Amino acid sequence: MTAVVSLSGVSKEYPGGVIAVRDVSLTVSAGEFVAIVGPSGSGKSTMLHLIGTLDRPSSGTVSIDGHEVARLRDRQLAALRARRIGFVFQQFHLAVGQPALDNVADGLLYTGASRAERRRRAEDALVRVGLADRLDHLPHELSGGEKQRVAIARAVVGEPAILLADEPTGNLDSTSGAGVMQLLGELHHAGTTILVITHDRQIAASLPRQVAMRDGEVVSDDDVAGALAAGPR
Repeated sequence: MTAVVSLSGVSKEYPGGVIAVRDVSLTVSAGEFVAIVGPSGSGKSTMLHLIGTLDRPSSGTVSIDGHEVARLRDRQLAALRARRIGFVFQQFHLAVGQPALDNVADGLLYTGASRAERRRRAEDALVRVGLADRLDHLPHELSGGEKQRVAIARAVVGEPAILLADEPTGNLDSTSGAGVMQLLGELHHAGTTILVITHDRQIAASLPRQVAMRDGEVVSDDDVAGALAAGPR
């Protein structure tokens, strides 16, 4: 299958000699649903920044959707990030004074589509995440779970090659969190490639593949779906 994420011998060192990621190699194919799991300080947030092209590696190679990050100028990198990567964060990052429809439509500003087209596609995305009756609601009129669904709709409205979800249930109660994970599962079954960055091992264990990190290194990579597809040995 086509690789949408490819890391080869990647390390990230910050000033003062702090090594956040050390010699990591990882490939994620189109259509996978992967958890990157580890405790605070394990390097998983740095992995998010590297895979999301928010930061560049100190050494090694990062390729996203077939594009080698080191070969791209800042403007090209920004375009790749805007067009091919969707982000969902623990904090919802919704514009306070804008209804759900416009919060999602703003995810298409870079496309050059007309306002009417952006709003039409935003409505489709909100219907897809189960918020057909919340299009005109402002963020303060939405529950935490609904806000996260708006954020997910905004992330997928441009049909990115990969969706990066950073602790997507971190600010939610258990019921809302379960609903968000169910939604991500539905998006995965529809073909979206999803990486969930989490410290929650229960969430990680529910996903087909778990990449565990500790002290900046990948310490295990359990591909349950891949093993099942391969069959008995």
